[in-house]
Amino acid sequence: MRRQLKKIMALMLTAAMGTAITGCGSSGGGGTTRAAGEGTTAAEAAKTETTAASVQGDGEKTQTPAEDAAKEPVTIRFSWWGGDSRHEATEKLVAAFMEKYPYITVETEYGAWTGWEEKQSLSILSGECADVMQIGTNWVTDYSRGGTSYYDLYQLADIIDLTQFPEDKMKLNQVDGKLMAIPNSLTGRLFYWNKTTFDEVGCPIPTDEESLLAAGAAFKAYNEEYYPLALGEYDRIIFMVYYLESKYGKDWVTDGKMNYTEEEIAEGFAFMNKLEDEHVIPSIATISGDMADSLDKNSKWIDGKYAGIMEWDSAVVKVRDAMMDSVNKPGQEFVIGEFIKFGEYQGGFTKISMNMAIKANTEHPTEAAMLVNYLMNDPEGVEINSTERGIPCSAAAVAYLNEKNIGDAMTKEANAKVLAYSRFTQDPKFDDNDLKANPDGLYYKLFGRLSSRDITPEQAAADLVKGVTQVLEDQ
Repeated sequence: MRRQLKKIMALMLTAAMGTAITGCGSSGGGGTTRAAGEGTTAAEAAKTETTAASVQGDGEKTQTPAEDAAKEPVTIRFSWWGGDSRHEATEKLVAAFMEKYPYITVETEYGAWTGWEEKQSLSILSGECADVMQIGTNWVTDYSRGGTSYYDLYQLADIIDLTQFPEDKMKLNQVDGKLMAIPNSLTGRLFYWNKTTFDEVGCPIPTDEESLLAAGAAFKAYNEEYYPLALGEYDRIIFMVYYLESKYGKDWVTDGKMNYTEEEIAEGFAFMNKLEDEHVIPSIATISGDMADSLDKNSKWIDGKYAGIMEWDSAVVKVRDAMMDSVNKPGQEFVIGEFIKFGEYQGGFTKISMNMAIKANTEHPTEAAMLVNYLMNDPEGVEINSTERGIPCSAAAVAYLNEKNIGDAMTKEANAKVLAYSRFTQDPKFDDNDLKANPDGLYYKLFGRLSSRDITPEQAAADLVKGVTQVLEDQ
């Protein structure tokens, strides 16, 4: 709690200095804040089939147009992060929702992931955030203030059909017996490749350690600006844990305790150095010099110089479309790869990719819950949202998508691969802001210093164990 109080005080100080956001959704750096549906007609947004019956618990389904017209106007705010395709789909969903319930106005606030959590955390802790929020897994514990930041969704079960969601996953979002959020989808990381570049270089797409290192040598011989794989700082901690899980067959954390020794973790850090030395991945300095917020926006990925990414299964559309929209190198072939074998175990973890929550002090809990249920369970909303937030956890949503054959085929393929292969579960504290924040989180600091050779793998391991343990103990 002491660390959490320090975090809150630091955030308040930042606000006093004028650098904090106003509310929850000021989205500097490319995001927008505006009334939903701007630039999109309701008719275009609502062109969806609605022949399937409404799911149970759809508390708003008994309202008539006349009843809606007699209601006092209500305005709620909805915030999320994502790529352009998610923004577009969600704006259309909101427009269709407002056409269905004309007395409700939804103001939308969104942006890219980079810096999003930092911008949102203060407004959540101050109670000034959006009424409906897409939140990360660690936000449930990091910003719930003992279950007081978010509305207890069990109290809205007459509107949101909670029976559609896996009970074990919902329990992960409980604080003091209250349901802080609903899981939107399960996700994990896997490998995406630019087959066109691999064909040009003349080497196969990697499937094990030997072929991965061989690819590094082949790419270096072809052109020193080309790399078979690119990993940012957060990507590197996920990759390193995947490597260690593949070798040792242990969860990273179990019951709030780390399962790996400093010696084992130092081995992982040393392997990351080896990947740089063998020209498998570019240095952090090289990636930083590319001046891109994320790898999918990096011109070297878009134009095929970085030929591989380890990304979430729900990010297929974002990374694929960025590469395939290349002006300098059109017609590239994007493929989903196999999991790289580093040992006898199947490494990699799954997690709840994101949640939907309602702020505790919302003035309109009914309307906020109606929007959540529309997005997650209602056939019309499910069709518009499709697989933009991954393969849904809602059984009703999955059934409808399958019945109508809706959704991105590659997203479905990637999710199926992850769920079939990965054997481990990510601890919610893995994404704690003290660890993950860019650029001040521990992951970013350690991998930056390791890449520049300012610290040894042994020093990095000792610092990582100390930092992660501190976060785990601050429950």
